[in-house]
Amino acid sequence: MQIQIATLGYPRIGKNREVKKALESFWSGNIESESLLQTVRKVEEYNWKTQLEAGIDHIVIGDTTLYDHVLDWTFRFGLIPERFQQLSGLERYFTMARGKEGIPALEMTKWFDTNYHYLVPEIAESTLPSDFSDFLERVKGVGSGE
Repeated sequence: MQIQIATLGYPRIGKNREVKKALESFWSGNIESESLLQTVRKVEEYNWKTQLEAGIDHIVIGDTTLYDHVLDWTFRFGLIPERFQQLSGLERYFTMARGKEGIPALEMTKWFDTNYHYLVPEIAESTLPSDFSDFLERVKGVGSGE
């Protein structure tokens, strides 16, 4: 029997805190959303390659976040409350997280018996889940050498 190695998560902020710096630059209006997302993708790919080169057999995907894991999946599944519907892209994502004038953010709560607060999804009867093929496309082939 051969032992296999798996990671359950990997530091995702970047070796030199690139994601944190890009996020702060985006929030202050110094870079555009594409630049932020490009930084995140570079760090994500670097992390995957580093783990592959280290011989990790099973690498976690989908653990990268710009703010909150619960928000990420709420957003991907299209569980967007009415007050955020007029927004799109990262403006919608960060308004759900942080709010903006006249639009309150999602509430936060302690979940999973940790000291970390997560955003609470608001799911209405009329909410229709969306397609998250962009996520599936981004992680396609991770760990297969593609």
